[in-house]
Amino acid sequence: MPHGPLEGVDESTWMDVIHKMDEVYTQLIHDEVELEKKNSELEQSQQFIFSVLTAMSDVLLVCNERGLIEETNAALCELVGRSDAQLRGTSIFDLLADEASVQRARLVLAKPDPSRRGEGLELNLRDAAQHSISVDANCTPRVAANGRRVGTVFVARPTAELKRAYQELRVAHEALKRAQQQLLHSEKMASLGRLVAGVAHELNNPISFVLGNVHALARYLQRLRSYLDAVHEGATPEAQAALRVKLRIDHLLADLPSLIEGTLEGAQRTTDIVGSLKRFSAMDRDAREAVPLHEVIERSVHWISKGAAPDFELHWRPDPSCVVMGNAGQLQQVLMNLLQNALDAATAAGRSPVKVWITAEKLQVDGQERLLLRLRDNGPGVPEPHLSCIFEPFFTTKPVGKGTGLGLSISYGLVEQHGGRLSVRNAPEGGAEFLLELPLV
Repeated sequence: MPHGPLEGVDESTWMDVIHKMDEVYTQLIHDEVELEKKNSELEQSQQFIFSVLTAMSDVLLVCNERGLIEETNAALCELVGRSDAQLRGTSIFDLLADEASVQRARLVLAKPDPSRRGEGLELNLRDAAQHSISVDANCTPRVAANGRRVGTVFVARPTAELKRAYQELRVAHEALKRAQQQLLHSEKMASLGRLVAGVAHELNNPISFVLGNVHALARYLQRLRSYLDAVHEGATPEAQAALRVKLRIDHLLADLPSLIEGTLEGAQRTTDIVGSLKRFSAMDRDAREAVPLHEVIERSVHWISKGAAPDFELHWRPDPSCVVMGNAGQLQQVLMNLLQNALDAATAAGRSPVKVWITAEKLQVDGQERLLLRLRDNGPGVPEPHLSCIFEPFFTTKPVGKGTGLGLSISYGLVEQHGGRLSVRNAPEGGAEFLLELPLV
């Protein structure tokens, strides 16, 4: 006979059971969709990691705490001539070419508390042809979720490749240094070339003075020789006295000290001029010392004014307390370039007289005492489009053959090497104003 409903179980209870079953089934479908989604994401992540490992040019090796290989990459397989399947489960020590490398690797694996940042060491691997290949390896511990060390990750690059890259970098750096040095020296020689006429005039005065004194000394020598010959030949006192008056021996003796002093002064002046030129043209790039900046300005103004127009006016007040740490020759080149640039700009604009103002003030910048030197001319100023590129190499507004376009660029680099800053603006009073900031001693 057909079974009837269970006693005590009504229809609403059965409906609740069916509803719960529907909920469970729906949740199972949702979980299955989520699982498939996560599996797809996991496959994508694995594919991404595999593509990264394959693309790595450095060799990668992951081993457990006993040194057994768990993971490799294509670069390592290619280097040692074995597939990933052949390497898995083998010992890392089998890949090392000598006992010293084995001992270094054992020490790294045996460290109880290695640095999380890794440790560098040199190892020799055995390549596919069983030759020893030196590699520079970084060894980083692999840690589980509970913080326990479970292995080590080795990332290495053949040392020959590193040495080759370093050698290429060193050669390029040396070539750049030589080019920079040649540019600096060329600009110095160009500056000296513009001052040849002034230097020749500067040297002509003391040399002419020395030459005139030497001629006078030669005449005095002849008169002294004639007088001494008479004395040695036994001339009578009366004859000696007459000859002494005739040859003006007393006047000669009184004039000798001033002649000798003037000759020495002229020779010293010539020496100072030559020494100043040698200091300016010397390639002493690394020398750093305390430099009284007012002396550098005086030398720069002296040489620039020799080649300038006669209506050149300079307005500045020397301050002996302005002492900076640097290279006197390089700072002189900077100031000569700035002065020459001001003179050229004012002269080209037809300014007469050409005027240059130099002022200095001391500043506190980030707790450091610095010197701010302002150099302003009465020229037309710098056109606005040129303000942003005036320090670029080979930029010049002068006609062809009148400028190299390197003076301000080299000056900018030299000031930066001194820990300073060089900038330009158009002064409110008119003309261009260069701002030179240097650290004080």
